[in-house]
Amino acid sequence: MADLALVLAIDCSASVTFDEFNLIAGGTAAALRDPLVGAALLGGREHAALAATLLFSGRDAQDVVVGWTRLATRADIAHLADTVENMPRALRPGLTATGEALAAAAALLASAPEPASRRIIDVAGDGRANDGSDPAAIRDRIVQAGITINALCVLHEEPDFLDYATRTLIGGPGAFAMACADYASFREGMRRKLLREAREVPMV
Repeated sequence: MADLALVLAIDCSASVTFDEFNLIAGGTAAALRDPLVGAALLGGREHAALAATLLFSGRDAQDVVVGWTRLATRADIAHLADTVENMPRALRPGLTATGEALAAAAALLASAPEPASRRIIDVAGDGRANDGSDPAAIRDRIVQAGITINALCVLHEEPDFLDYATRTLIGGPGAFAMACADYASFREGMRRKLLREAREVPMV
């Protein structure tokens, strides 16, 4: 049993340059290495969390680059951070099919190796869907299964992306959307987001 099962679903469509992808990977790793984030991930009743990482682009482009990892010690978290920092950009950049990404993340949660008190899909990206299914419709189905969807919105290309994500992507118990101005500030945005997610108390 784990306190939290978390899927990091990261946009690597054509709007994300290779330099920006490196900032995403490095920023996510740095956020995981933050002592407060580590303490929060290990601070629940079970003292353990599960995490996996999914990259997405167009409707036929979703790639699980980091499979389910059990986080029960600081060493586990450090290993995950190292793996995320070096994750390959295996997908060819294309359009942004956030709906299909949500569906793939929900399927990944269904394959988690053990049950968790909370299940969260953590979407990070810089623009709205322009390919595939309507994200809001898929969001609604996922939320009905008791899964929470949160979003980290990078605003350098679409200043209204936070509003779009709030209306279209997030949902479920305690759902929220956060913003960072650009990829240079992604590290701090992801740190704040992971800290909030890991500290949330399960709804009863």
